[in-house]
Parts: sequence; structure tokens; C-alpha cells
Amino acid sequence: MKIISVVGARPNFMKIAPFIRAINDHNKNKDVNIEHVLVHTGQHYDDNMSKVFFEELDIPPADINLGVGSGSHASQVGQTMIAFEKVLREEKPDWVVVVGDVNATCACSITAKKELIRCAHIEAGLRSWDMAMPEEINRLVTDRLSDVLFAPDRFSVDNLRKEGVPEEKIKFVGNIMIDSLEAQQKKAATLRVEDIVRDNCMKDLSNTTRLSDVRNFLLLTLHRPSNVDAPAVLAGITKLLSEELSRELTLLWAIHPRTEKQLKTFGLWELVMTTENLIPLRPLAYRELLRLNMEAGIVLTDSGGLQEECCVLGTPCLTLRRNTERPVTLKDHGGACVLVGNDIDRIREAFWEASQLKRLPTRPDLWDGKTAPRIVESLVAEHTKPRQW
Repeated sequence: MKIISVVGARPNFMKIAPFIRAINDHNKNKDVNIEHVLVHTGQHYDDNMSKVFFEELDIPPADINLGVGSGSHASQVGQTMIAFEKVLREEKPDWVVVVGDVNATCACSITAKKELIRCAHIEAGLRSWDMAMPEEINRLVTDRLSDVLFAPDRFSVDNLRKEGVPEEKIKFVGNIMIDSLEAQQKKAATLRVEDIVRDNCMKDLSNTTRLSDVRNFLLLTLHRPSNVDAPAVLAGITKLLSEELSRELTLLWAIHPRTEKQLKTFGLWELVMTTENLIPLRPLAYRELLRLNMEAGIVLTDSGGLQEECCVLGTPCLTLRRNTERPVTLKDHGGACVLVGNDIDRIREAFWEASQLKRLPTRPDLWDGKTAPRIVESLVAEHTKPRQW
């Protein structure tokens, strides 16, 4: 049995690591051997966004790197399909496994189906119902084409059923992101917050914040176009951080390359660099970001993965989005997250509410760190069944 799995961007890495580990464990103990080929499309190709994650999560070097790089959505999808088609014709896998909702996920599922190769989608069924999000289009296309859909929560299962997906294709296996959290949490706990800040800080702190004082802090990540591409929106968020929230808590801002570029373009970089209690950080490794999430008083983010981690860790989370494909993480459903969009008044109000909350960890069904083994065993079982075209 031969499987090609595909990664393209940083969110994929945390999801593929436990899958590869589960394949290796399976091959030690089972009769059916799985030959695995890892393909990296190269969407995130620099060390901060890619290489460091492979090393930290014990992901072996990619067997094949397509070298697609950055570009528009159409460019990335098109170049990936052209390159991946050649890989499939040479490798002839039984299955293509795609994860998440990045451009590589969509491109490789389309290519697999055109080559009559069965496709499985890890993290299927997530829906934001927002067609302005490129990720939503990737999710819809991938789920429509996949032969097996591995759903992370019961909301996702219900979404697939409502869309008419046959019951036998839907596999409720839990959230593979939590497998990585469980595998890395003890190692992350050994890191010191002040060391993370010192090693990654983008400005001189000698005359502002002492590292030993970084205890009760707000952790911020921001990268989505809806938040960083409009000058007025990014300026409003940055000024709220600088003029109000930084007076209440130390702000640790892990700045995405896209966000850094826009802050500089819109003339906001100096404000970030001169605000006394705001500490800009380079993109962090997985364990570093996990460690900060474990200690943060509040998380402010537009990241889907951080929403999920906050739910399990119990960190109060303000989600800088109007909607989320992960409703299971919301307080209304027992989670730790509140949708605030990019409305400044709403963010301010939710911040004060969150500052009064204590941590309340919650685990949705099957978020137990054992999702990857369930996926591998399911694929082995599906492989013995006749193909359905």
C-alpha cells in the first residue's frame, strides 16, 4: 500500500507530523506495510516558516519538493497541479492524503482525482460559510472530490451530511492538531518565556521592558488579508494595541511576514517598535508558540490552529474573525474563544471580559491525541474495499 501525503504551508506541518509517526508505528506491528512518500509543494519555503518545523516536529525531509513558492492563488494552484501530476504518474500511489485547507490541499486533490487515484482529506467538513475566504473554496473543492473524509468534530460531520456526502465516506476521527499538542507539550513546558522573547525579539528592550517582568501577557498573531491588507483596519488594531491594551498587559506579537510587510507599507512599523509594552517577535517555532499559549493571560488571533489549542489549554481567546470554521472552539459550545472580528469596540469590550476569566480547558470528543492512528487504520481498512467511481 503506497500513500503520498502533501504539505504546503506551516499549518500542514503540525498535522502531518503525527500522521507520519502513526504510519511508522503501524509498520512495526501490522502485516500490511505502508510505503509513504512525503511531498512538499514549497508554499512556505523559508526557514522560519518551514525548515524549523520539520526539525522540531521530527518530520523527515520531504521525499519530493515541488518548489512552487509564493504567488497568487491561481498561480500556486496551477503550478502545483502541473508539478504534482508528474509525481503521481511516476510514483503511482494507491492514495493521496491531503491536510487542512491551503492551496496545495485543493490542487493536489484535483490532480489525484484526474489521475484516478483515491484521495483522503484530513480535517474535512470545516465550514465558515464565507466564500470571501480562499480557504473555504479549498475546503469545498477538496471535500467534494475526496473518497474518504476525516472529520475533526461533530459540527464537521453534520456539515458533510447536510451536503449529501455518503455516510460511508465520513470518518469521525478527532482533531489531529491535538496529537501534535500532546506530543510536544512536555517539551514546550521546559522552555522559558523570557528566553523565547529574548531570542526572537525584533527590537531593543534594554530601555523598555525587562524580560523578567514578562509574566502576565497577551499573545497576538495576525495574518489574514481581512485584518492586514486594509490600511484602516490594520491601523485601528495597531493603535488599540499601542494606546490601550499595552497599558494593561505586556503584548507579545508574533509577526507574520505578510503582516510585517503591511505594517511597513502603511507607516505603522515605527508605532510597533516604539510602544513601550509591545514586544514584536519573529515567526516562532511550534514549541515556542505553544509555550506562550500555555502561559498567556489572553490570546488575540485570526489563526484556526491557535483557536483549537486555546480550547484545550483553556486560554481565553479573542478570535479576530467574523466567522469561524471551528465553532466547537467557541464559548457558546463550551470552548474558550469569542468571535470579535476586527471591530475595535468589540475587541475592547471582549478584552475586558476576557481579562476577568480563568483558564477553563475543554476537550471536544476524540480530541485525545490519538487521531492519527485512527486515520491510518481507517485507510488500511478502506484500501481493502473495491474502488467506487
